Amino acid sequence: MPVALIVDDEATTAELLAEFLRLKGYSSTILNEGGSVVRWVQRNKPDLILLDLMLPDVDGFTICEQLKLDRETNLIPIIMVTALDERQHRVRGFQVGANRYLTKPFTAEQLFQAVNDVHAWREDLLNRGSTGEIHFHLQSDTCYLDELNKLLATLFLHSGLSEKQVKQLVTAVRELGANAIEWGHRKEVERLVTITYRIDKDKVTIVIKDTGPGFDPKCCPHAAKSEDPLSHLEVRQELGLREGGFGILIANGLVDELKYNEKGNEVRLVKYVQPRQAIKEN
Repeated sequence: MPVALIVDDEATTAELLAEFLRLKGYSSTILNEGGSVVRWVQRNKPDLILLDLMLPDVDGFTICEQLKLDRETNLIPIIMVTALDERQHRVRGFQVGANRYLTKPFTAEQLFQAVNDVHAWREDLLNRGSTGEIHFHLQSDTCYLDELNKLLATLFLHSGLSEKQVKQLVTAVRELGANAIEWGHRKEVERLVTITYRIDKDKVTIVIKDTGPGFDPKCCPHAAKSEDPLSHLEVRQELGLREGGFGILIANGLVDELKYNEKGNEVRLVKYVQPRQAIKEN
């Protein structure tokens, strides 16, 4: 029988959640405070965590971040269940790695759907041999990107990459994340950029996706090209753009694979743990 951990300081709510999960085939353990959660999870490795955010000692955001930074607990699905329903709270929840975010009150059907979703997420990763994946959602401001990159730098060091490789990947994420914010979303702060971090056995994959109209990376005259890295500066001057346009070129030289989707609003970066011949697609 799969095991769930329910973290909620309201005993009645916790018991109700346990009853719902029993109908889904889970046996549940309930903790009413946050201080012992990380240690309990590391020791018991539950199959699912329902995590309240407003706890009497340690807040749920901090607990989630600690669990997602640990490779031993990274793949445990976390569903945040909370009365905090403002956009900033939801964004922060995903920034620290929550798999789903439910605001109270919610229906049993909504909870069951969230449980089904995170179960499918974990099964897919395990079937592909992945050892960890986190989805981050950040607002379109470079200050949020800088904060995320600090977190990613810590995550990368747990992936088997060398310190040099970590610095290269962090730089590539910064460059292409800034492109998504500046060009994909035109600096509209409320629009969200999604960054997916995945650890496989031999590589780390980062997917950066914006909700903009996209572009054709093969036909981008205001961006630097490897065969002629400076000619685009005249184009930028004619268009009234600031000096720059080196983001894709820089990132392409720092990772082993770089590939945009057909629409041009999603880019996949791959860095292999062991050096191998680079595959470049721009």
